[in-house]
Amino acid sequence: MRPTLWRAATVSAAALMITAGVALAASHYDTGATNKEIKIGNIMPYSGPASAYGVIGRVEAAYFRKINDEGGINGRKIDFISYDDGYSPPKTVEEARKLVEDDGVLLIFNSLGTPTNTAIHHYMNEQKVPQLFVATGATKWNDPKAYPWTMGWQPSYQTEAGIYAKYILKNRPNAKIGVLYQNDDYGKDYLKGLVDGLGDKAKSMIVAKQAYDVSEPAIDSELVNLQASGADVLVDITTPKFAAQSIRKAYEIGWHPLFILNNVSASVGSVLKPAGFDDSQGIVSAAYLKDATDPEWKNDQDMKEWNTFMDKYAPNADKSDASTVYAYEVARTMVQVLKQCGNNLTRTNIMKQAADLKNYNPGLLLPGIEIKTSPTNFAPIRQLQLMRFEGTTWKRFGPIMGGEAGSA
Repeated sequence: MRPTLWRAATVSAAALMITAGVALAASHYDTGATNKEIKIGNIMPYSGPASAYGVIGRVEAAYFRKINDEGGINGRKIDFISYDDGYSPPKTVEEARKLVEDDGVLLIFNSLGTPTNTAIHHYMNEQKVPQLFVATGATKWNDPKAYPWTMGWQPSYQTEAGIYAKYILKNRPNAKIGVLYQNDDYGKDYLKGLVDGLGDKAKSMIVAKQAYDVSEPAIDSELVNLQASGADVLVDITTPKFAAQSIRKAYEIGWHPLFILNNVSASVGSVLKPAGFDDSQGIVSAAYLKDATDPEWKNDQDMKEWNTFMDKYAPNADKSDASTVYAYEVARTMVQVLKQCGNNLTRTNIMKQAADLKNYNPGLLLPGIEIKTSPTNFAPIRQLQLMRFEGTTWKRFGPIMGGEAGSA
């Protein structure tokens, strides 16, 4: 079966013609860019255990259709090609090679998953093709010296886990912590951040760790084991499918620890609602984006623009799914980079402009959080704010936390 393929709507060549030869003479292109189009590749888990994230690719395709309808970027349409890897690293390698070697994309944008992006990390840098704004918070993406063609977007998992560690140390200094984590680079990166954040107290405070493989159908036994350990704090490092399962299972077995849920599964629509709002009360997480379910943003102009976009271009998407806000914001960041490139659409200039985002806000970042990059810092977003689930939405509390993951 042919992989899922999404292409942003094509704008007619006539609509994209610019004045005779002058722009062409001043333009510079690499494979995947011309005076008429910019070809962008993407890899998403439209199927498999992480398929809840597939909405990200669909909303990104919708946003690029909007851009094309408005005339494109500097007169060029976006041709967005998105393939399904099923969250399987070998399949990711296959699709990345297809995008680079067969489809001839200018770059691969926002492909999802830590293990999957790890599988193509060396390849993309060997090929000198941007692996830009990857949809994963692994700390390794901020390594411009060793991997100058790879850049993250969201806050690093270690930064986020360090915030949870500070919260636990302050509010539960005698906590017995149980950790549920995905047994791959994603889960281990979060775990490292938690251990580092707890410092010398990590060994005494973490009383149990349970790893699960993404191929498992359920994590019931892991939750039972964590409860049996005597843990009164649960740090849940899981993707949406398993996050919803763990919330339901903890409630079902009568275990009510302080429940800390990683940001990547903090979606009301794809995790908390399926798990059950009653089962989800009091869960603590962290955010860097505005939540569409939060009435605080009802009259926010940027949120109104997002709603208008969603109604027109992605009417079937669930607005309560935080992934739709994420997709919109990262797509807007990609468009900003392309605008900054002007007529110099080389891969080198793509990375140069991505590393020159100065206090940029695509609209739906929380107040006080901005995107900032430099040639020595490939971590665009470095801060989050704690939040607690109450009723049917998240309530933020405390200061913006995190900090500089390097210098910019």
